[in-house]
Amino acid sequence: MNGLKECRSTWNYRTADTLNDALTGADFVVISIMPGTFDEMESDVHAPEAFGIWQSVGDTTGPGGLFRALRTIPMFEEFAAAIRTCCPDAWVINYTNPMTLCVKTLYRVFPQIKAFGCCHEVFGTQELLGKVLRDVAGIPDVEREDIKVNVVGVNHFTWLTATRYQDIDLYPLYRKFAEKYRATGYKEKADNNWLNHYFTSREKVKLDLFLRFGVIAAAGDRHLAEFCPGSWYLKNPETVRSWGFELTPVSWRREELKERLARSERLYTGTEQPKVSLTGEEGVQQMRALLGLRDLVTNVNLPNTGQIPNLPLGAVVETNAHFCADSVRPVMAGPLPETIYPLVNRICGIQELLSTAAAQRDLSMAFQAFLMDPNMPLGPEDAGKLFEIMRKNTASYLTMYQE
Repeated sequence: MNGLKECRSTWNYRTADTLNDALTGADFVVISIMPGTFDEMESDVHAPEAFGIWQSVGDTTGPGGLFRALRTIPMFEEFAAAIRTCCPDAWVINYTNPMTLCVKTLYRVFPQIKAFGCCHEVFGTQELLGKVLRDVAGIPDVEREDIKVNVVGVNHFTWLTATRYQDIDLYPLYRKFAEKYRATGYKEKADNNWLNHYFTSREKVKLDLFLRFGVIAAAGDRHLAEFCPGSWYLKNPETVRSWGFELTPVSWRREELKERLARSERLYTGTEQPKVSLTGEEGVQQMRALLGLRDLVTNVNLPNTGQIPNLPLGAVVETNAHFCADSVRPVMAGPLPETIYPLVNRICGIQELLSTAAAQRDLSMAFQAFLMDPNMPLGPEDAGKLFEIMRKNTASYLTMYQE
């Protein structure tokens, strides 16, 4: 990178043999890991299918999200303790899922940590609102950052209680848009092969939730569907397709990793040249703001200190926050609207229970959270069989738990 003429700064890169070595003296710590291997993810996503449970992502909620959390939380306890020892004043930016429980763990172990969690899902909804402006109001070329939103909820189950572009309230326009595309869904360009793209959707889940509850859902359909009762959007693969999105198999992720590793090898050997370009990554702007180079308001995950007054204090929630020099302050977002409160509060309660279960290394308590998930149609006996299968599949990462 340093040899490219487009590169404006000189960077030094090094790897570290130990966690403490990597963290000592750090000003920023970015956590982006895969907790386990694709073998464990295979179990997370696909083991429940034998019991009629389908998951489009399986990394945040549902049976897969729960077992991923049980693996991840002990790792994040280690990270938090090492940050407390090696760089207690560093800003810690987490990208790892399950986001809520990762951030919760960092603060549980090191209450004074300066950490927040970043997610891109709301940005996609802001981009969709730009398309709403063009489609309904004839206003083209609106940048995402120019659409102002008030964010409430928990990660991947976020909602917008207010949204404006300049002096235009976007809620009435969004209703017209939702009614226009409720049957077909919305896709900017016709694409007969869209089902080959596992991360695209026709926004039908998002639009349906708005028409049901009157609040704009602000995550991708693949995530939103998993927080709702399975009979709504995830009853079976045919139902999933009827809602305009697709299940993402772990086999596809394995193949995609091979492609990325091959490209890394080409970059390393010089057979492919890297390119310097803007990524649009919000973390860059967050760092600039924390260094005092700008002010920024953007959505992040932080413990609830009252920004959502009708969710538990201390639970990790997603709202806007104000970034400036060495400071991140959550913005008072207001309460969850009553129409969606039961949906979100249930998820928040399950996450709090699972956090306690992992902290106490109690699999019996974790099973209680497993049973309560909205996408859990099984009775206790069959749910117990699935839980035990998934526990055995990921047992090498759960040795610290009581059986």
